[in-house]
Amino acid sequence: MKVLVMMSGGVDSSVAAALLRDEGHEVVGVTLKLWGGESDSGCCSVSDVDDARRVADHLGLDHHTFNFGDAFTDHVVGPYADSHAAGRTPNPCIECNRHIKFAAVDERARMLGFDAVATGHHARITARPDGTRRVTRGADAGKDQSYVLHMLDQEQLARTLFPVGSITKAEVRERAAALGLRTASKPDSQDVCFITKVQGRGSFLDGRIPFSPGEVVDTAGNRIGSVQAVELVTVGQRKGLGLAGGGAPRYVVDVDLPGSTVTVGSARDLLTDEQPVIGLGWSAGAVGGDLLVQTSAHGTAEPAVIDVDPTDPTVATIRWLQPQRRVAAGQSVVAYESDDVVAGATATSR
Repeated sequence: MKVLVMMSGGVDSSVAAALLRDEGHEVVGVTLKLWGGESDSGCCSVSDVDDARRVADHLGLDHHTFNFGDAFTDHVVGPYADSHAAGRTPNPCIECNRHIKFAAVDERARMLGFDAVATGHHARITARPDGTRRVTRGADAGKDQSYVLHMLDQEQLARTLFPVGSITKAEVRERAAALGLRTASKPDSQDVCFITKVQGRGSFLDGRIPFSPGEVVDTAGNRIGSVQAVELVTVGQRKGLGLAGGGAPRYVVDVDLPGSTVTVGSARDLLTDEQPVIGLGWSAGAVGGDLLVQTSAHGTAEPAVIDVDPTDPTVATIRWLQPQRRVAAGQSVVAYESDDVVAGATATSR
């Protein structure tokens, strides 16, 4: 099988390419040029492209670079800024997966005659008796990335490979070391590639969107502080609000952008029995009954029922079996049946 492996310059994709080569596939590596600005996150930098190219050469593989900078700006960076301007907290890495890695790259792979695309994600793909497929949690629970892959449809799953999903991260590094790969001990990238640690989110957005100063109030409506930009505040946030210390921790429980108001409360005030979502999509048909729902990339999946709006199948309410923390509008909400992804949606506010 002819496989195009997306090589980010990290250890996971390096080993993914090696495993596929050793299985006898015709493997070609590709590194994506997405962001032309500064990057210090260990992703999308010049050194990462160099690492990927040198790993491919070490493995005896052809290597190419695809420039998707314009598509990345249109589908990831632009919507990231627009979401903040609208008071939402976006997931740019999920949108990169949705629009770039498993759409634009796969389209080009088809044009070039590749049978499949592969990445170094820690996830698996499970084929079911009825012929459908689902994304399944990776073997290493601590590194599982199924949450950020919830958008993959049946056609994409049929053409996608996750070679390292069935082994642990420790095993990945051991195999990389045994192969003499330069990425064997390279740290994982952690942050959004276009937000530098020095610059920060606020500096990146400043000039791209207007900032609105706002008041901070408690749940009784009493003014207790102010923020310079309501657009930079997110539900669940505890720090960076400029509030006086001492006393019980206070968390953001609501962000009212039109009213330029941030409401803070206790950990108990942050809890809710239900979470509205939009953009609901099922991986292989609707599933009823109790499911496990996860609201962050490395969060714990909690029992819930998905109550679909009878007038719009893409709108639903997540009804928690036990109260859970509110989810910031714009964040992904992913439902599992055991370890299999069955649905994904986006949190919204009432």
